[in-house]
Amino acid sequence: MSGEIAYGLYEILDERFRTGKCANGDLRLEKLHGDCRWAEGPLYLPAWRQLIWSDIPNDRMLRWDEATGAVGVFRSPAGHSNGNTLDREGRLISCEQGNRRVSRTEHDGSVTVLADRYQGRRLNSPNDAVVRSDGSVWFSDPDFGIGSDYEGHRAESEIGACNVYRIDPDSGEVRLVADGFSGPNGLVFSLDERQLFVSDSRARHIRVFDVREDGTLSDGKVFAEAPVSSFDNIRFDDGGRLWAAALDDGVHCYDPDGALIGRILVPEPVSNLAFGGPKNNRLFITATTSVYSLVMAVTGTHRVSRFRP
Repeated sequence: MSGEIAYGLYEILDERFRTGKCANGDLRLEKLHGDCRWAEGPLYLPAWRQLIWSDIPNDRMLRWDEATGAVGVFRSPAGHSNGNTLDREGRLISCEQGNRRVSRTEHDGSVTVLADRYQGRRLNSPNDAVVRSDGSVWFSDPDFGIGSDYEGHRAESEIGACNVYRIDPDSGEVRLVADGFSGPNGLVFSLDERQLFVSDSRARHIRVFDVREDGTLSDGKVFAEAPVSSFDNIRFDDGGRLWAAALDDGVHCYDPDGALIGRILVPEPVSNLAFGGPKNNRLFITATTSVYSLVMAVTGTHRVSRFRP
C-alpha cells in the first residue's frame, strides 16, 4: 500500500486523512533528544510543561522542559520502566519491567506499589498502563522484560502467560481481564470508555474489546493488522482516530472503522507516542535512540477520560 507523500512527512492513504486535517500540522519532525539506547513511555506533564520518558536499557527516565528545551535525568535507576501515565489526581503511574510491578509516584515523591503479583505469582514485566475514569488502572503484562537482561532481568515466568489486568481502585485487587495474547503491549480506552483497544506486538495486530458494566471484557476481535512491521503503543485523538506506533512503519492513523488512512514517516523505528503540550495537540514520538515532536492540527483525547459509566 502506498499513497501521496506530503512534505516528505505525511503519507496520505485515504482522503479522510486529508479532510480530517491529519496532515495540516508542522512540515517537519522536531528532534528533541537523541542520546537514548531504546526510548519508550513518553508522557506529558501539563503542570510542569515537561515530557518524561523511559530509556529502558539504560535504566533511567529522562525529562525535557518545554520552556527551555533542556533535557535531564528524571529518575535513575528507574526499575527499567516502560510505559507511563497519570491517574485522576495527577500522580505518575509507571510500568517497571525490571521490578516486575506497577507503581505510583505520590505527590511527595514516595513510591507506592500498586501491583506486583497475580494470585500470589510475580507478574512478568508490566509494559503499558491506562487509567479509567473510575480510578481503576489497567495494564499489559508481556514477558519482554524477563526474556533477557537487556530491558530487565532474565527470569522464568511464574504466571506462564501474557495477559491484561485491572487494579481495583478501592480494594487494590488485581484481576485478569483479558488473555490469549502473544505479547500484549499498548492499550487505550475509546473516548466513551465502552471499548478497550490492546496491541499485540507478536501477533502484529490490535484487538478491541467491549467493556461491560461490571468492568469485565468481551472476547474481543481484531481491529487492525500491521501491514509491514508490528504495533507498540496506541493513542486516540478527539476525532476518534486511533494512532499507533508501528515500529519500522512509522506512525499509523486508523479511522474509527478500522481503515488505515495515513502514516507519519519517521527516520527511526517508532516505539511509542503520546499527545501533549498546552493544547494537547503536540504529538511526542519515541523512536529507538530519539524523541521527536510534531505540532498537529488534531488534538489528543483527555489524559484521563471524563466519561462516567
